[in-house]
Amino acid sequence: MSRFKDTGHLLRFAFLFVVAFAIFLVVRHFVVPKSFGEYGHYRGNAIGEIAARPVHFAGHAACETCHADVAAVKQGGKHTGVNCEACHGPLQKHVDAMTVDGAQPFTPPKLDTAVLCVRCHAASAAKPKGFPQVDADQHSGGLACETCHQPHSPAIQAGGAK
Repeated sequence: MSRFKDTGHLLRFAFLFVVAFAIFLVVRHFVVPKSFGEYGHYRGNAIGEIAARPVHFAGHAACETCHADVAAVKQGGKHTGVNCEACHGPLQKHVDAMTVDGAQPFTPPKLDTAVLCVRCHAASAAKPKGFPQVDADQHSGGLACETCHQPHSPAIQAGGAK
């Protein structure tokens, strides 16, 4: 009668495949956002959603407006290319809280340099050879980094602890 002895099984499998594909298309219609694919493989509405989020980072220019003395020290040191908020964290609240008379109702917390500096300067074979690296336990003997180094210009200070 037919070339395949199990034609019925094959037809049932093909029917199940078509039904599964149809279910997939229906679910995809309800799950995938309407703006998906508007700008390539992205949601078009994502741009507006991201723009509507509150700003957390002020940028180094906002820091240098009030902290010109620190910026001048930083420009002469090894951290000249490191943005302020890479270490100090997002400080848009600090900038927004500034009043016309210079009062500062929001003061950022004091940083623990023993933890902060090691984020970048912990010894690692993956870092370039010229990048300053330390084993924090052996290097400082438990002292905070700022005991010997000024964080904005980290060369050893005269008179620092040894």
